[in-house]
Amino acid sequence: MTGAGPTPARFGDYLELTKPRLSLLSVTTALVGYAAARPVFDAARIAFLVLGTSLAAGGVASLNQWMESDTDARMSRTALRPIPTGKIPGGSAFVLGWLMCIAALMLIFMEVGKLAALFTLLTIAFYLGWYTPAKRWSRVSTEIGAVAGAFPPLIGWSAAEGGVSALGWILFGILFFWQIPHFMAIAWTYRRDYAIVNFPMLPVRDGSGARVAGWSFAATAALVTVSLLPVFLGLASAWYGAAALAIGACFLWRAAAFLRPAFRDAGARRLFLFSLAYLPLLLGLLVCDRVLVNRP
Repeated sequence: MTGAGPTPARFGDYLELTKPRLSLLSVTTALVGYAAARPVFDAARIAFLVLGTSLAAGGVASLNQWMESDTDARMSRTALRPIPTGKIPGGSAFVLGWLMCIAALMLIFMEVGKLAALFTLLTIAFYLGWYTPAKRWSRVSTEIGAVAGAFPPLIGWSAAEGGVSALGWILFGILFFWQIPHFMAIAWTYRRDYAIVNFPMLPVRDGSGARVAGWSFAATAALVTVSLLPVFLGLASAWYGAAALAIGACFLWRAAAFLRPAFRDAGARRLFLFSLAYLPLLLGLLVCDRVLVNRP
């Protein structure tokens, strides 16, 4: 009697391969960069920007999972991903990932702009060529990943402006520093998983968590400082500054709670959850201020 063959992959399996929630962050921050530059409205350019960044983010996520399928299979938080479970063959993920990345670069280069395509290429190269391999050998892999994750606003800004001015680089800084407490909180919560696969990141090496929490607090303080720069440079109003300072103070309070050894695990979870609310709130405030309040 012939046994049943492998179950064909479903659309949902391929969608999961692209990490849609993480990809949505890249697309959203690219749109924030575009909107904050206040270009003349161009529906076609916006549509191509969304499609291109979606393809790039999904392709990078697919290739990342292909590259890490061995370690994903050994960690409880990633063991049910499509490649470790056998829902999607590694070869299929490899081909799909590269097709999406190449399509993204071609589309953005032809329809959005050459500089936007360059920042898209840098995102792909940093994430796959540096960050993903660095997770296996470097303590600063989180910081390397934060650079890759901070490029999407520059894709959007350059799509709108053809270059990148001061506020574009401030958005880059906001995304970079936001990722440090966000991912340090995640890594501390799942440090035992990362230890199983010998990822030498700071939360694995720092048994007490003191350095992890200290670096999270320092990065949060830098984030709040950078978030206020638009006001001092005349690129945003005092209303934005007051709101950014208020939510930044709340973020600092959460980061300070992470410093307390007796409550470190709970502090990490709360810091992570607050970081999820902070970023869209801050970026939404900035875009609204630029479009509705601080008009030239």
